[in-house]
Amino acid sequence: MGRVRHLPARRQPGQRDPRRAAQRPGRPAPACAALAGRGPQRWGVGAVGAPHRRARAGGAPAALHQPRQRQLVFRAQARGLAGGLRTTRTDPYLLMATSRKPKSPTLAPATMSEFDGVRYLHLGTPWVQGAMRIAKPQKIELEYVQRMMAWMLLSDRLHGAAVEKDPDGEPPHAVQLGLGAAAITRFCHKKLRWRTTAVEINPSVIGVCRMWFKLPADDARLAVIEADAGAYAADAAHAGQADALCVDLYDHDAAAPVLDDEAFYRGCRALLAEGGVMSVNLFGRDVSFDRSARRIAAVFGADRILMLKPTREGNTILLAWRGSDRPGREELERRAAAIEAKFDLPARKWLKLLQNLPERLPTAA
Repeated sequence: MGRVRHLPARRQPGQRDPRRAAQRPGRPAPACAALAGRGPQRWGVGAVGAPHRRARAGGAPAALHQPRQRQLVFRAQARGLAGGLRTTRTDPYLLMATSRKPKSPTLAPATMSEFDGVRYLHLGTPWVQGAMRIAKPQKIELEYVQRMMAWMLLSDRLHGAAVEKDPDGEPPHAVQLGLGAAAITRFCHKKLRWRTTAVEINPSVIGVCRMWFKLPADDARLAVIEADAGAYAADAAHAGQADALCVDLYDHDAAAPVLDDEAFYRGCRALLAEGGVMSVNLFGRDVSFDRSARRIAAVFGADRILMLKPTREGNTILLAWRGSDRPGREELERRAAAIEAKFDLPARKWLKLLQNLPERLPTAA
């Protein structure tokens, strides 16, 4: 799941500190408290991978600074959340939802915020794990998540003779390891109309996505599984089933992928059907990227890997595939145009960003 940090800005001259007002006896807990231990204040949207930089543009509307803010606390039952969801809302600009703690003490509770029409998923920290534009829930909001869909350029199942269904009558199968805000899951299920499986270990993430991020209930084409992604990938019962595999596994600290050894990537390769494509979000320092890329190359082979140039925020998407050679340039251009026309994704931009993995990667430290 991806990382964006929300950072507080200074108060305007002459403005009362809303934290003092929120801390008066009898007032409910401030909406931001679950996220950062602070009272209501101005939040800007920082960049992925830049926790100490404030974005040039951004900042919450002025109404958020008013010392007298209406606070609503209510409980709602959410599928997958025992005992419901505790939600604190600062009307109309900020929404934080904190589920009850998951059973495992190592799993952070899911929280969320809203700003400028976008709803953000957190894991109890300012790092953003996913986002959804409320007015357009089927549109993929974050740039790096859009780039994770670059597997579509290499997928034979999506183009040409691969068509919509296999000889057994089943649609192609897309698997996500790490649910995030369910952007890829919604897209594969609703837009591509593929059979879609999402594997998420944190039950509170699943519950929050069901209630607040338009994740539909399971049906004949959708299965959201509460399980460890590593165990799912290692299970021989799932071998050869995925035509597309998206891997985005970061915890609340966003330091490095939670699963990142060769054994895990061997499991990912085993999940892929012949011609299947995997996309992996790698975020962080150069050393972390090099280590992950080297391990993926050891499993798939360096000639079966492409990468997109990093986003400004530091997210690099790696593509690896099983089996067939990659399409030629003309075919890739044809596919990019088709993807843009049908799915409104910047596929021609992806094509310009594609490059081979560096020939020499440093050994692990």
